[in-house]
Amino acid sequence: MTVLSIPSPGDPFLFKAGGLQVRWYGILLAAGVLIAGWIARREFRRRGFDPELAYSIAIWTVPFGLVGARLYHVVTDWGAFQHHLIDMFKIWKGGLGIYGAVGAGMLGTWIGCRRVKLAFWSVADCIAPGLILAQALGRWGNYFNQELYGRPSDLPWAVKIDHPQLPYHQGQTFHPTFLYESVGSVIIFGILMWFTRRYWRDVPRGTVFALYATLYSFERIWVETLRIDPAHHYFGQRLNVWVASGVTIVAGIIFVLLFRRRRPSAAAPAMAAAVPAGAAHTPTTRPEAAIAARLRTKRRRRR
Repeated sequence: MTVLSIPSPGDPFLFKAGGLQVRWYGILLAAGVLIAGWIARREFRRRGFDPELAYSIAIWTVPFGLVGARLYHVVTDWGAFQHHLIDMFKIWKGGLGIYGAVGAGMLGTWIGCRRVKLAFWSVADCIAPGLILAQALGRWGNYFNQELYGRPSDLPWAVKIDHPQLPYHQGQTFHPTFLYESVGSVIIFGILMWFTRRYWRDVPRGTVFALYATLYSFERIWVETLRIDPAHHYFGQRLNVWVASGVTIVAGIIFVLLFRRRRPSAAAPAMAAAVPAGAAHTPTTRPEAAIAARLRTKRRRRR
């Protein structure tokens, strides 16, 4: 008997009021979008962009990402939908593919960047940290839906599933892959934020996004090998293992090539020359671009 385990959530609904049924899955997705937008605004300001433009781009990124996420899930799990086509539109029951969300979301981002006249890869770098944090939050939707769990386990942090798929029995405990991926995504967020603050002036555009794609896909390879939900298999492995492996290799190579092209910050020599030897305090350079962006935002609000 398993003494310790993560209890079953019991109900996927936050609340029900007549015909209104609000699911945890939808609430977490919406919260993830808001968090990603907030972090993107901060990254816009860091680079001297008008933070309000993050919303102008988001109106293209979010719907494209949602549609792409659902299409990816439907295509890769077609057997569950081919006889119940109406189920393709029931996204509140779960079933969104991260790779579809990122791919289509980046297409929407490209359109938004064209409209506001910002460099696409600079914006992609701004989006990456918030995107992985939104994924960390959204994975808890799988917990409330009792889906995408891993192999049976008696570990103290195994999750209890009320009605698992056959041949497993009611109340059995499983690897909480949602928890593994969520914790891993928070760690990746920390790495991306450290990397951005340390290198964003020195590396070419797209480096932060390439690092995000590399780290997340590498994590996903391990998580996918634990899952037992139905999936297409090729050469003995789940489809998403091959997708994650391919993205890890390609994005990793791109990241290395871009990072090797980094250049020393131009501010460092000038600051060193301005400070006399043995000074007790080293002044920092004023973030002129960020200050200008903040002033533009204040003027727009006054209007």
